[in-house]
Amino acid sequence: MTYDLIIIGAGPGGYIAAERAGHHGLKVLLIEKNQLGGVCLNEGCIPSKTLLNSAKIFHYATHGAAYGVTSQGVTFDFVAAQARKTKVMDTLRNGIAGLMKKYRIEVLNGAAKLDAQRRVVVDGKTYEAKNILIATGSSPARPPIPGIDLSGVVNSTGILNLEHLPKSLVVIGGGVIGCEFACFFGSVGIPVTVIEMLPEICPPIDPAIAKILRAELEKKNITFHIGATVKEITNTQVTFTKDGKVETIDRDVVLVSTGRAPNVGHLGFEEVGLDVDRRGIKIDNRCRTNLPGVWAIGDVTGKSWLAHGASRMGEVVVNNILGHQDIMRFHAIPAVVYTQPEVATVGMTEEQAIKLGIPVKTGKMPMTANGRFLAEHDGERGQVKVVLHAETDVLLGVHMIGASCSEIIYGAAAMIEMEFRAREIKDIIFPPPTVSEVIRDTVFSMD
Repeated sequence: MTYDLIIIGAGPGGYIAAERAGHHGLKVLLIEKNQLGGVCLNEGCIPSKTLLNSAKIFHYATHGAAYGVTSQGVTFDFVAAQARKTKVMDTLRNGIAGLMKKYRIEVLNGAAKLDAQRRVVVDGKTYEAKNILIATGSSPARPPIPGIDLSGVVNSTGILNLEHLPKSLVVIGGGVIGCEFACFFGSVGIPVTVIEMLPEICPPIDPAIAKILRAELEKKNITFHIGATVKEITNTQVTFTKDGKVETIDRDVVLVSTGRAPNVGHLGFEEVGLDVDRRGIKIDNRCRTNLPGVWAIGDVTGKSWLAHGASRMGEVVVNNILGHQDIMRFHAIPAVVYTQPEVATVGMTEEQAIKLGIPVKTGKMPMTANGRFLAEHDGERGQVKVVLHAETDVLLGVHMIGASCSEIIYGAAAMIEMEFRAREIKDIIFPPPTVSEVIRDTVFSMD
């Protein structure tokens, strides 16, 4: 049987592409070796954000006095939080299955591989299509640290399946994933130590924003060792070097969160002649590979390590298959760190622009200058930084830390994609009182 489109991988890139293609009447085969929803739904975005929301509720329940709310005997039930996480995942998984049925998408469970004739093989059976879309995602990277295979050492998947709260947590890697899990466990009272090799956490976000984030997270039982390198994990300790000195810290559970690697092995890519390097499958801005009719999206390309980036890439592929020219604007993909406070960013940082030789001017404003933020967030810090082209006033980047950032950043992404200038941002009417007003206010402050 020949399909219009075969999709390998049913994560947020693959299943969205299947849905869009099915909506337009294409005959689609969606292949997934694990569960619908991919890493995002089953091992990443959804379960982690569900737990983070539980931690946020617990934090507000135990810090309500400033708002006139007092409480006694508040406890955090980790088992109940995990049960709710599972319920949310099941609900969304069923929703995806319903969408696939609605759009007549054929779903096949199994491990796919390309053969020399650019066909897809699953369990010895061959499938052909006019177009093949590779959306195989990524897996947690495994650094060469002695002791990484010991009991109690987990990656971002394993930590979601803990049955009990650990006595303490050591996080190796202060990136987005590491900081989000540190925030969750620290917020519910678990001592957390984060060891990061680079000079600041969460690269490549704006360094000033990252510094504020680190200071806020330190209020939540979290200790940071930046500029430090882990040397060994034992059954009882983690050894690392910092400033030329060897240090140790006692450990219970260790989370290894040192990035992700594209899933490109054992899939027939080399045999078929697909252009792949250490970062992933090489693509252009239409998500085309070097092979005609073969497309790739999401983590496996190394171009965007974000679920929403993969989804948009899937839409771009389907649009091009349908004959509607569409491209990815990678510079306008927003990113969010779902800690408390949140960080949201889109576009260039000041440092990135300067490195490219682009003249810039910047504006900053504390979130506490915003009425809505001040009313709802006692004692919390926040900041907005806007980056404009110094000569044209075109918006290049918006970088935010503070509550509600994740719900606001899409507006800045749209402005960057449409190449708004400062004067056009000033003409937008923002509803008051909202936290979003702070973007417009920051632009006004730059005159």
